[in-house]
Amino acid sequence: MTKKKQASQSQVVMTEMVLPNDTNTLNNLMGGKLMHWVDIVAAIAAQKHSNRIVVTAAADSISFKHPIALGNVVTLKAQVTRAFNSSMEVFIEVWAEDIPANKKIQTHRAFFTFVAVDQNGRPIEVPEVIASTPEEVELYDGALRRRQLRLVLAKRMDPKDAVELRSIFDLDDKSIAKK
Repeated sequence: MTKKKQASQSQVVMTEMVLPNDTNTLNNLMGGKLMHWVDIVAAIAAQKHSNRIVVTAAADSISFKHPIALGNVVTLKAQVTRAFNSSMEVFIEVWAEDIPANKKIQTHRAFFTFVAVDQNGRPIEVPEVIASTPEEVELYDGALRRRQLRLVLAKRMDPKDAVELRSIFDLDDKSIAKK
């Protein structure tokens, strides 16, 4: 891989306001609109890390904890957690703030994967990630497990080859034979 970069160098914070055109019939932000914003903030983080054009390769683990109401201010924070050859995992957190009520809650979390491409659209190497803070180290360490799970679910990796997943599911030859 090319040179290394601090995870914090890819950090992006984006702020939006939920307007009437962004809402559903319950006056909450539409999920598709939120996913659009998440894709944008995550792509910018991946571009900052790779200094390249990036394309979305996977959008997984989007958790919808709380609805976001009309008039709320939405803050999206994204940062690259780890790089693998030409791909990068990006972690996104979403917060909703009711400014008049002085209330702010975390509403969503997501992991997206992006691939850096050259001017011909071909994958290109990206810098390694240096994780410095305890949170960055935790996200970095978990990224390989999440990547292997993505690849297994996409049928691009045999589950037997997903060595990082063995510890999660306690998969060893003896426990499999017992079942």
